[in-house]
Amino acid sequence: MNVSVDISYYPLKEEFIPPIKNFILRVNQYPDIDVVTNGMSTQVFGSYDLVMKALTTEIKKSFEIPHSVFILKIVNADLQQYTRD
Repeated sequence: MNVSVDISYYPLKEEFIPPIKNFILRVNQYPDIDVVTNGMSTQVFGSYDLVMKALTTEIKKSFEIPHSVFILKIVNADLQQYTRD
């Protein structure tokens, strides 16, 4: 089963941009999932097992920063076609 995940990440600290960029860079290192980033959120597409394993690993790393908030919307369908121009 393929999934689409829309992620918003809010590190609750003054310097919030570096942790967001770091999270996006780390998620982009997984070759078997597709990542699309825009000004509002990051979308991740791929096999449920691969996507959830990657997100579990990378969100846990991001939670090392106190008071990090993630908002995820998960759809059990591949909606990547809607992110293309």
